[in-house]
Amino acid sequence: MLKFWTGLAVALALTTGAQAQAVLDDWSSLKFPDPPPLKAASVDPKTTALLLLDFTTQTCTKERRPRCAATVPKLKKLLDDARAHKMYVVYSIATADSTAKDILPELTAAPGDPVLPPLGPDKFINSDLEKTLKDKGIQTLIVTGTAANTSVLHTGGEAALRGFKVVVPVDGMSSNDAFPEAYTAWHLVNAARIMNQVTLTKVDMVTYGN
Repeated sequence: MLKFWTGLAVALALTTGAQAQAVLDDWSSLKFPDPPPLKAASVDPKTTALLLLDFTTQTCTKERRPRCAATVPKLKKLLDDARAHKMYVVYSIATADSTAKDILPELTAAPGDPVLPPLGPDKFINSDLEKTLKDKGIQTLIVTGTAANTSVLHTGGEAALRGFKVVVPVDGMSSNDAFPEAYTAWHLVNAARIMNQVTLTKVDMVTYGN
C-alpha cells in the first residue's frame, strides 16, 4: 500500500509539473522575439505574380477593419507598379456575398485578371491556382491580403511548400490587430521548408529587374 501511495504522489507531481510548463500557464511571462529583418526584394516581372487576397468593400473599410484600410495606399502603389511592368495579377474574394465588383475601387481588377471565389485561407485548395501560375511560367508570388493570419499565412506558406518564391510586404497585409500580423511575419521566416522561400519586405523595398 505504501508503494501505491508513493507511486501516486510521484505521478501527481509529474502531472502538475507538466501542466505548469504548458504554454497557457506561461502566457503572461512570454517574451516577444526580436522582429524579423526586412529585406529588399528584386523580382522579375515576367515570372512574378501579385496576389491581392480578399480586398473587398465587405472586408476592408475604415469602419470595420481600419488596419486594412490603412494599407490601401501602399497596395495601390504595388498594383500600379505591377501594371506598369505588365505583371500577372490574381485576386480573390472572401465572402459568399462578394463578387468581382466588390473589390475596392483603388485596387480594381482589370479585364482578364482572375478573381478566385471564396476558397478559405489557402487559395490553392479546391482551385487551379497552381496550374494557372505554372502554365504562365510564374516562379515568384508577391502575397498581400486583408487577413495576415489566414490568407497571407496559409496561401503564402503553401506557395513556398509548392516551390514558389514568396515575397510578403508587411505593409500589404493586415488583421484586426497587430498580433496576428506579427505572428504571420515571424512564422513565414521561421517555419521549416517555408523560411528559405520567403522574403519579408515592404512595398517601397520591392524593385523590378530584367
